[in-house]
Amino acid sequence: MVQLIAFIFASAGIVFISRASLRASRSHGFYRFWAWEIIAVLVILNSKVWFHAPFSWQQIVSWSLLIISLVPLAFGIHSLRRRGKPVARREGEPQLLAFEKTSALVTTGIYHAIRHPLYSSLLFLTWGVFFKAPSWIGGLLAVAASLFLVATARADEAECIRFFGPEYQAYMKRTRRFVPFIF
Repeated sequence: MVQLIAFIFASAGIVFISRASLRASRSHGFYRFWAWEIIAVLVILNSKVWFHAPFSWQQIVSWSLLIISLVPLAFGIHSLRRRGKPVARREGEPQLLAFEKTSALVTTGIYHAIRHPLYSSLLFLTWGVFFKAPSWIGGLLAVAASLFLVATARADEAECIRFFGPEYQAYMKRTRRFVPFIF
């Protein structure tokens, strides 16, 4: 019962944040919404074992991934706010979150190495939560969240090509999506 109530509250928050994106089914925010929902389910399912057997291999892998997930998140948001020249509103894109409303393409800092540090962060988070209590259902949820994050990145790239044009296309050729030099 507690898990259901936790999911309802988490889901309500995710719906509130994603409300504009839910009206735009081809936006990156629409796919991100589903990734967030699945991650919330995974967190709630594994919440009972969050601190269980702290030195087991699963917990060590889990905590490593969870800590690593903070790095691209922090550097990504910092770069967007500092170098992205955020505006209050971007024409034709009401579904963007405040820090996403950049008017300048950010290609320095962490964005020099990867195009989507925030989604990379969510991938590390997803798999970090999965390793809290590896299971078939958890694996299916982690794979589903990962696929939605890839779909999120692809939709975001299409939006960035529309907004930034050939400059973004050239940037795509120089960088990887989630992990420098690999993927």
